[in-house]
Amino acid sequence: MPKRVVPEEARRRRRPTRQGVVLSETLIVQAALRMLREHGSAGLTARRLGAALGADPSTLYRYFAGMDDLARAIGDELMGRALGRWTATGDWRADLRALGLALHSSYLAHPQAAVLTASRVSGRPREIAVDETILGILRGAGLADPAAVRFYQAFIDLALAFAALDAGELALSEESRARDGETWDSTYARLPATSHPNIAATARLLAARMLHSAYPVVLDTLLDGIAAELAVTGTRTTE
Repeated sequence: MPKRVVPEEARRRRRPTRQGVVLSETLIVQAALRMLREHGSAGLTARRLGAALGADPSTLYRYFAGMDDLARAIGDELMGRALGRWTATGDWRADLRALGLALHSSYLAHPQAAVLTASRVSGRPREIAVDETILGILRGAGLADPAAVRFYQAFIDLALAFAALDAGELALSEESRARDGETWDSTYARLPATSHPNIAATARLLAARMLHSAYPVVLDTLLDGIAAELAVTGTRTTE
């Protein structure tokens, strides 16, 4: 006999917790984000989250199928925050660039959460809204559907890959980040030109450049590629 599915509304707790709050998916996700920031992904457990919310850990499973489901909801929250800060202008290039930077920024605001969720596909409403928006911009610019899908994949994977890379650095301890940064001066800048002529010639530039994310540069390169494809197909673009 099939197991009866309990509607989501019926699963939700309506009584306040010991801290006097009524639980919701949003409240749990916000608490999880705080916990990730303070304790990292290893510290995000149902027991610890329940304690922070003043609820029995089992209560969380009224809202999420498990901790993995919660992780996907956290990623969806970061997607939603990015989209909420973005405004369309009608200029495809400006709109894609602004949305890409908003996504990158949203994830970097919560580096531990970014490391946990950047590679996940949630299938939740805000993630779907971001995907619909990106595809709409690309198709609206004049790309045929195969090209729109190809550039959609490149765009979203680029944003999330750099979010994970840059968040991974931010998730390090301050000591580790400082040590990595100093390596450009303590090691690379001291390599002799006789054995490493290219590094020696660019050492000062490397030391300054490597303190910043390459995402905006690579994003602009991708946008150049989209503009080039539109030019080939004879579609007028906004530069």
